[in-house]
Amino acid sequence: MAINAQYNIARPESVPVKIALYQRRKMFSIFLHYTINSSTILDIGATSDRSYDHSNYVEAWYPHKERITAIGLDNAGFLKTTYPGLTLIRGDGRDLPFKDRSFDIVHSSAVLEHVGSRERQRQFLHEAWRVARKGIFVTTPNRWFPIEFHTLLPLAHWLPAPIFRGILKGLRKGFFAREENLNILSRRDLAQLAREVGIEEFDIRVVALLGWPTNLLLYAKRSAAGEAIEHDSTAGAHD
Repeated sequence: MAINAQYNIARPESVPVKIALYQRRKMFSIFLHYTINSSTILDIGATSDRSYDHSNYVEAWYPHKERITAIGLDNAGFLKTTYPGLTLIRGDGRDLPFKDRSFDIVHSSAVLEHVGSRERQRQFLHEAWRVARKGIFVTTPNRWFPIEFHTLLPLAHWLPAPIFRGILKGLRKGFFAREENLNILSRRDLAQLAREVGIEEFDIRVVALLGWPTNLLLYAKRSAAGEAIEHDSTAGAHD
């Protein structure tokens, strides 16, 4: 089974998938607002999944395909044929093969919860921030939403992680019981990760369902001073 396809257990026409599509439409609208003046975008987490309409939603919905570079562990070669103009690279978001500040905006949706331990999540976020010139836009499910969308279980994910993982094992959901496959975050967790990788200016927004936040949206931008320093150093290198 393809790597990211293992995370998709709901039927394509099911209610959870329709809700996810609805919420991702809202997240994409916010993403466009933040990135309106961006010329290059790196999307971390390109997936081979083609069963959901909202898989690879940036590649599908962003109008300027030539501005997109997509990277992921999956074999998602179909993206180059489906969306001519984009660049596709196979690689790990925790060790990006790009120089510092290579892209205006770095985007990643519903990947952070699948990279493993807090240390690996920190590494993932650090890499996204490292290669971003203007800022990053990272989404992840909200731990405190009553339904855990990967397992479709209610409330169990609010329990301490060892108990939650024990329940998953008992229900024969061993794949999601492993931390390297599912490690969901709260708003406090996400903010802490941002601070630990040295992000000084950030905002965490939410999209909600019936008033309850389903997803967290981390947007962080570099200061104007930081961009000016980067511009000066780049100009000097070309003299």
